[in-house]
Amino acid sequence: MPVAPPDDDATVTFTVPSRFNGPADSANGGYACGLFAGLGAARHGRDVAVTLLAPPPLDTDLEFRPGGRRSRIQHGDRLIATVTADTGEPPVIEPVSATAAAEASLRFAGEPGHPFRTCFVCGVDREEGDGLLLTPGPVPGLPGTVACPWTPGPSVTDDEGYAEPPVLWGALDCPGGWTDDPAREPMVLSRMTARITERPRLGHPYVVVGRRVRRAGRTAVNATALYTEDGRLLAHASAVWAAVNDTTTSGALRVHS
Repeated sequence: MPVAPPDDDATVTFTVPSRFNGPADSANGGYACGLFAGLGAARHGRDVAVTLLAPPPLDTDLEFRPGGRRSRIQHGDRLIATVTADTGEPPVIEPVSATAAAEASLRFAGEPGHPFRTCFVCGVDREEGDGLLLTPGPVPGLPGTVACPWTPGPSVTDDEGYAEPPVLWGALDCPGGWTDDPAREPMVLSRMTARITERPRLGHPYVVVGRRVRRAGRTAVNATALYTEDGRLLAHASAVWAAVNDTTTSGALRVHS
């Protein structure tokens, strides 16, 4: 799943496999950001921000073009995303218990109004072992907070049993979107940064938490985190989301263009 980062200034050609979609015809934003972040690490360091400027196409050649302060992801002449160094620290949100996360997941608002039903991370029409099937639901007593369990399966882990980094970025992405009401007003990821202290392991149970930070017009800022069941922080992220006019790639393009 990850692509080897360039050792020099060479352009890298790669694709995002169709399995890792968000909307039906473009990549899951978090997965794409994690993939792009990995490509940019050699140039900009481990801590980067990825800004999505157009929906990343699937099963199509993309180019990572290293730059000084900013590297670019291109699809032909179209600028898809930028990768830059990020010295800020995403906010760390408090954990919730495994029991509270399991109960919250039962309140997931993805049925019947999920805007992206086949999303790799939170789609309700994916099969076990194919999508992550995350179902972040509201946590009582914590306004703007959602949570759900996650146990990484063998199809998203490497040979050593750790979740692939782009998959972890994806798991930190969608729960943030559900801190608003995407069933009523679909939104897509616009910018994301993540800090990974430790990757989750195959077959181990974890808790994903998301919290709304603020909402201004059609833009939302949220924070997410991944914890062990006993409350140890493994990774956290901050993201900016934007409302879209419809749930197709063309609708998302009207946000990013």
